[in-house]
Amino acid sequence: MRVLPDRRAKLRAAMRAAGVDIAVLTPGSTLRYLNERDWQTGRRPLLALFPLAGEPALVCPALLGESSSFAYSDAESPQHALRHALESLAAGGRIIGVEANRLRYAEARLLHQCAPDSHLLDFSAELANLRMIKDAAEIAAIRRAIALSEAALHDILASVRSGISERELASRLDTRMTELGADGLAFETLLHAGANTALPHTAPLDYRIQRGDPLLIDFGARVAGYCADITRTVFVGAVTTAQRDFYAVVEAANAAARAVAGPGVTAEAVDVAARRAIIAGGCGNLIRHRTGHGIGLQAHEAPYIVRGNQQTLQPGMVFTIEPGIYRMGEIGVRIEDDILITEAGAESLTTFPRGVMVV
Repeated sequence: MRVLPDRRAKLRAAMRAAGVDIAVLTPGSTLRYLNERDWQTGRRPLLALFPLAGEPALVCPALLGESSSFAYSDAESPQHALRHALESLAAGGRIIGVEANRLRYAEARLLHQCAPDSHLLDFSAELANLRMIKDAAEIAAIRRAIALSEAALHDILASVRSGISERELASRLDTRMTELGADGLAFETLLHAGANTALPHTAPLDYRIQRGDPLLIDFGARVAGYCADITRTVFVGAVTTAQRDFYAVVEAANAAARAVAGPGVTAEAVDVAARRAIIAGGCGNLIRHRTGHGIGLQAHEAPYIVRGNQQTLQPGMVFTIEPGIYRMGEIGVRIEDDILITEAGAESLTTFPRGVMVV
């Protein structure tokens, strides 16, 4: 099983620090990061075994097998293949690091059956941390995903008309991202108009957009496995003074958070900057979520920009800054940018205008 050498070295360092003898991964973002292949979760178990020393082993169904894998046929139990793999790695009676939030009961039971003297350790946080610092290729993929997303948003906003439903407009945006070259969507597009904008993370509804509505769009393309995550709130046909004032609170919070972000700053400090701006605007009671989260192979990953997170921001980290406020039954506004921490400070990878926009 092919593994990128520099990422394998990062994994080994994390394993040593945590006292893990062998890491066992199932299909997901971490395995994709190490192997650069999108393995799919299926009914038949697939486990990738990474020892501290030596080459990794892959236990998988025969139809997915590689020359170096421990494959099993449909007529066989995966137990024999896994036992053979563990024996080849001398992994009995050791600490096995797993992603507890991904490991299914079937795989956990299999490990207990084949390595009864071993201890399973939740290695999730350490594995997630492997992906926090992006290399040049990862950053380039994220930039491309953002560029495609912003181009699609520009095209779709130009076609907004009263009477179109949230579902239809979201579908058009998704199609446009694919037409422009996206491999797929980073996540299901969230698009709401009118009072529905106060629903921060709900799928598009059948509501038909009307003149004077706020329109909140949270979306992103995926390129080479990497995600964009952007939100803009615009107004259809006209905007009132009250809507402008409400919007200005979020715009100020976004600017305050971006101004604070940089190497050596804590994730919490960025969240606090956004919250203070919202509170200063008289809307502290309308905050319903954290200020941001990391993006990469997942649309939501470490680091999390939230109170209580004392993690220090480092060059190569990419995360969102997405303050929002929501007045139920009336209006919600969120402005979300994708931020790269650099040696000199912070760069907004998103360039779509943040000011009040009427479409």
